[in-house]
Amino acid sequence: MPETTSFIRWFKDVGLDDVASVGGKNASLGELYRELSAAGVRVPNGFAITADAYRHFLREAGLTHTIERLTTGLSSANLADLAQRGRALRQAIVDAPMPADLQQAIVSAYEQLGGGTATDVAVRSSATAEDLPEASFAGQHETYLNVRGSAALIEACKRAFASLFTDRAISYRADKGFAQTAVWLSIGVQQMVRSDLGAAGILFTLDPETGFRDVVVINASYGLGEPIVQGSITPDEYCVFKRTLSQFRPILRKTTGTKEFKLVYDEGGSRGVKPVPVPDADRAKYVLADDDILTLARWGCAIEDHYSRKRGTPTPMDIEWARDGRSGDLFIVQARPETVHRAVERRMLERYRLKTRGTVLVTGRSVGTKIATGRTRVILRVADLGQLQTGEVLVTDKTDPDWEPVMKKAAAIVTNRGGRTCHAAIVSRELGVPAVVGAERATDLLTTGTMVTISCAEGEIGYVYEGALPFDIERVDPSAFAKPKTRLLVNIGNPDEAFAHAVLPVDGVGLARIEFIINAAIGVHPLALVRYAQLPADARADIDRRTAGYGDKPAYFVDKLAEGIGTIAAAFHPKDVIVRLSDFKSNEYARLAGGAAFEPVEENPMIGFRGASRYYDERYRDGFALECRALKKVRDEMGLRNVTIMIPFCRTPDEARLVAGELARHGLARHEHGLDLYLMVEIPANVLQIADFAAHVDGFSLGSNDLTQLTLGVDRDSPLVARIFDERNPAVRTLIVQAIQGAHRAGRPIGLCGQAPSDYPEFARFLVESGIDSMSLNPDAVLSTVPVVLAAEAAAAGSGGSSTEFASQSSDRQGGGAAKS
Repeated sequence: MPETTSFIRWFKDVGLDDVASVGGKNASLGELYRELSAAGVRVPNGFAITADAYRHFLREAGLTHTIERLTTGLSSANLADLAQRGRALRQAIVDAPMPADLQQAIVSAYEQLGGGTATDVAVRSSATAEDLPEASFAGQHETYLNVRGSAALIEACKRAFASLFTDRAISYRADKGFAQTAVWLSIGVQQMVRSDLGAAGILFTLDPETGFRDVVVINASYGLGEPIVQGSITPDEYCVFKRTLSQFRPILRKTTGTKEFKLVYDEGGSRGVKPVPVPDADRAKYVLADDDILTLARWGCAIEDHYSRKRGTPTPMDIEWARDGRSGDLFIVQARPETVHRAVERRMLERYRLKTRGTVLVTGRSVGTKIATGRTRVILRVADLGQLQTGEVLVTDKTDPDWEPVMKKAAAIVTNRGGRTCHAAIVSRELGVPAVVGAERATDLLTTGTMVTISCAEGEIGYVYEGALPFDIERVDPSAFAKPKTRLLVNIGNPDEAFAHAVLPVDGVGLARIEFIINAAIGVHPLALVRYAQLPADARADIDRRTAGYGDKPAYFVDKLAEGIGTIAAAFHPKDVIVRLSDFKSNEYARLAGGAAFEPVEENPMIGFRGASRYYDERYRDGFALECRALKKVRDEMGLRNVTIMIPFCRTPDEARLVAGELARHGLARHEHGLDLYLMVEIPANVLQIADFAAHVDGFSLGSNDLTQLTLGVDRDSPLVARIFDERNPAVRTLIVQAIQGAHRAGRPIGLCGQAPSDYPEFARFLVESGIDSMSLNPDAVLSTVPVVLAAEAAAAGSGGSSTEFASQSSDRQGGGAAKS
């Protein structure tokens, strides 16, 4: 007979070494409460009902033999048998009386927690095999919220004990190789945070999709946090960069979720919880203010650092937080090691690529980066889960832990609801299957038996295509590649792909195209935001829809552009990221919302009002000011000073001077806080006057597309003369050699960021032989270009050539090539 004192342990008295006694969840809560409170991390107080107490309950109630009998010969593949056994086990536990000594110990501790009054508590199951490196067990057992009073607490404890034998928990243990009688249950009784009046969510100390370690990703919704885990709603998402968090405010991205409803206390007879709709005005707002986002990110880093030191290995964390609606205070209510990416560094680069695209049936949020094919199976009820066949695509409204026994059979998963940290997303990552979540009408638009291709390999958006489309899988180890003397960089346009591409063996980003960000994330002409009041009513209505939640319209452009640039800069930090200023043509600007009112109609926009000529011109300089504000926010507020600015399509040295002055006017003075200014060499005049341009900039990057177009007099958009367009033309090559030699004479590094070396290996060899300092390649061309460059360098060295001599000198002087680190 155990001492009754062994039944209860307060959080202040337990830590990570006490898993066998109080389970993984309680051990973690105790560790947080005991060790991190001094660092300002708030954790609600509570106590653990130990595994000794659970075993005592089983013995006194005579349940041990019942458990052994009902779990012997069990097969997790037989869903009907599994359900029958699990139901019988749970009922036997709930019907059993609680031993008097255990009940007295629980009630006494509960009264002490509430200071003699009945306080609201959360009753959390905590298994002794929980949060292990090889198995998280997260979500397998039940939590009960808003429990008040001794009788309600005892009933909740018995139901928590019974949850050790939910169908999903039995199946999970069987699949992970745990004996059904080898896992015990502890219970955490924790003071409730009134997040039903405030907010709650989940925090990961890495990017849950790619495993990128340098960010904290936070999900947030109003009310209690369960709907996020369940995937019942699409929450807000915020992404914070870790490396500059101690000195700056590096919120890389903020995305509003739909937040259709929130879970609040049901103050009626059941004293449980209930969903209530969220007003439209609140749905359009961010749940958390910036200060709260940064506080949670700092707490997440502190928790990760503590666990990493304690375990002696980097330990990314999966953390639940809550904000009390009465006090406004933030709390951490759970923390566990993240299990999908924690154990394995991403050494192997696995890239899925569609060979051809097809008809899009449904889109949503992509989970993972894989592609899969299979026939759809639309299932709306748990009772119908037995219909899912191995290799089918599960299509449903949302999933919860009850669905886990069959999710492992799916080739892919598609849900109407949910965000990147919903149940379907978390389980899909652990299973290694692609998922498209938050697809809204997937169950209406997809029918059972349709052959589809699920693609999560195209960035943030996940696609469901009609038919079985062909795709490739490439697996390589980036660390196995030798490093060329010529610096290799990468071209990035879509910020959603930046974290995944950060593992490439490159020295940074040679061309970050912000046109993609403006098109995809903003969609509004900058002057339409600056001069919003001048627009007609219908144009204002469209902009209001796009800028929901923004009273300050220009701030919308600044924030969204800064988020995109910041995400790319953070992915490659501290390596240089060269950001090209916007280079839309007038016809392209006109297609943005509100743009037609501010753009001229030009006969030949390709050589018209574009690039540098716009930035200082009164017809556009107010729009350019927003671009400058975004860049300043990235460098000065986020602390991402690895951003270098590059001027495109600059016709004369005087234009370079005027643009530099315009940048300085907006707080982006050359060389201030280490800011370098680069120039695109894409006009023959840039080559012929390169020494004069060098007086105003710190480096050059050859834009082979426009340089070829203007050298050959070919409109690259015209199919009539497209056959003539070729960067390998002798005239173009002559200009490139002259540009490289001229830049080196002026003491400036020069690279190339055009398409040619990505398309033509022989062009890459030519650039090396000509003494280029760097090449910026498309992501899919990096791995194939490395050996080409190495071979060209070896050939040059073997012939006694000195074509890379300046590259080495430049590397010593400025960190290398066309990008300093």
